[in-house]
Amino acid sequence: MNKLIIFILVGLLAQLIDGALGMAYGVTSTTLLLTFGIAPAIASASVHIAEVATTAASGASHIKFGNVDKKAVLKLIIPGSIGAFAGACFLSSLPGDLVKPYVSVFLLALGVYVMIRFLFLVRQSKQVEDKLELSTKKAVPLGLVAGFFDATGGGGWGPIATPVLLSQKGTSARKVVGTVDTSEFAIALSATLGFLISLGWEQVNWMWAGALMVGGVIAAPIAAWLVRKVPAHLLGVLVGGFIVLTNARTLLQIWVPNESVYPFVYGAILFTWAGAVAFAAVQHRKFLRNSDQGELQV
Repeated sequence: MNKLIIFILVGLLAQLIDGALGMAYGVTSTTLLLTFGIAPAIASASVHIAEVATTAASGASHIKFGNVDKKAVLKLIIPGSIGAFAGACFLSSLPGDLVKPYVSVFLLALGVYVMIRFLFLVRQSKQVEDKLELSTKKAVPLGLVAGFFDATGGGGWGPIATPVLLSQKGTSARKVVGTVDTSEFAIALSATLGFLISLGWEQVNWMWAGALMVGGVIAAPIAAWLVRKVPAHLLGVLVGGFIVLTNARTLLQIWVPNESVYPFVYGAILFTWAGAVAFAAVQHRKFLRNSDQGELQV
C-alpha cells in the first residue's frame, strides 16, 4: 500500500512538471519503475498506459486554458503515432541505449540555446505574439523521431519535441508546452497498443500503472493553469534549464564512471540555472514597471 501511495505522488509530481514544462512525465516515472527492477519494456509499457489517461486530462486542461495550437497538434500526431508504435514493437531488439548519449548531447545543446535565446535574444513587448507555426515538412521528421524515442526510452516526446519547437523563431512558450502535451495522448495510445501487441496484457503491472495514472490526472489541470500564469520568457528559461540538467545526468551516467564528480557538475548547473531564472524574473519585473502588460515577442 505504501508503494502505491508513493507511485501516486510520483505520478502527481511528474505530471505537474510535464504539464508546466512540456516534458518529464515519462522520464520521471520510468526511472522510478526501473529502480524497482522492472524490465525496460515493462516499465515503458506501464508508463505509457498511465499516460493514456494523464495526457487526455492534460490535453483537455490545456485546451480549456487556451494553451494549444490545434493545427500543430494535427501535424504532429500522425508521424508521432507511427514512430511510437514502431518503437514499442521493436524495443526488445533495438539497442536504444546505443544512441541515447548522442540524443542527449543534441538535447543538451538545444537546452543551452533555449536558455540563451529567452534570456538575451528576445525582447518583451506590449503586443502579444502568441502563436506556434509548424510546417508539415518539419512536423513529420520531428514526430517520427520523438515518438520512436518516447517508446524505446520510456520518455522522449516532450524532451525532444519541446526544445525543438522552442528553438524556432516566432513561437509562444505556453503554446509549445500545451501543444506537445496535448499531442502526446495519441503517442501514448499508439505506444501502448504496440506494447500490448508485442508483450501481451499479462506482462503489464496494472496496479502500478493505475497509481501513476491517478497522480497524473490530479495534477493535469493544475499544471495547465500554471503554464498560463508563468511569464513566457521565464517559462522558456525554466524549460531550457530542465533540459540541460536531465541530459547532463544521462551523459554523466554513461560517460563518467567516477560518481564523486557528479555533485560538482549538478551544483554548477543548478547554480547557473538559478541565476538565469533570477535574472529573467528581475527583467520581467522591470518591464512590468514600465507597461501595463508584459508579453514575449520572439
